[in-house]
Amino acid sequence: MRKFEDSLPLQLLKAREATMAFFRPLLQENNITEQQWRVLRALKAYEELESKQLAEHCCILSPSLTGIIKRLEQQGYIKRKKSEEDQRRTLLSLTDKALGLFQRLSPDVESRYKAFTERYGEEKLEQLTRLLKDLTELET
Repeated sequence: MRKFEDSLPLQLLKAREATMAFFRPLLQENNITEQQWRVLRALKAYEELESKQLAEHCCILSPSLTGIIKRLEQQGYIKRKKSEEDQRRTLLSLTDKALGLFQRLSPDVESRYKAFTERYGEEKLEQLTRLLKDLTELET
């Protein structure tokens, strides 16, 4: 058995924490949790999603996502609408307030990505991204 310190799940958790240290202060300054930011980023990328799709994209369990959606809706960042094709389906999307948040935060997010890239190097980060994508394919 590998040493505890060398276990892959532990190393991945430590890497996540180190990565989030670059971004967490910016989120905290804007009263956004990491999970809320993930939801907002997914909706920015995909424009409209059902909550089940959103849960899958964000790696958040549906019961937890329900509370996150409710809080983001109360904050005025997301809105719901019925699908035109099927009135039983509810689609989530960003509000103008959320789009304004992205516009305001984009320069800071990009500068933090730049600092992260300068520290570790473009090539290493691309390699890491490829390896992590390979790992996630093990799940399917």
